[in-house]
Amino acid sequence: MDNLTQLFVEAGTLMLAGMVFVFAFLGMLIIFINKVLVNLAIKYPDPVVQSKPQRKTNKTKVDKGGISSPVVAAISSAVSQYRKQHSTNK
Repeated sequence: MDNLTQLFVEAGTLMLAGMVFVFAFLGMLIIFINKVLVNLAIKYPDPVVQSKPQRKTNKTKVDKGGISSPVVAAISSAVSQYRKQHSTNK
């Protein structure tokens, strides 16, 4: 039984040492990659994308609400016609 306990302690120690080694290796790898990327970003910066110029449209004037006046007139006319056709006289 004493031999079995010693084996479990040795296995736990080996597992813990392996996990610490992997954690340290991955941490150093992340630091190395970040340093390389910083150096590459300085040497090769991203190109600046220019936005397209806004097109000017001279169709119909638009109110502050965003809907043109002919559209508002058409909707108002349609609503009044609907109300006349579907009104119930009680």
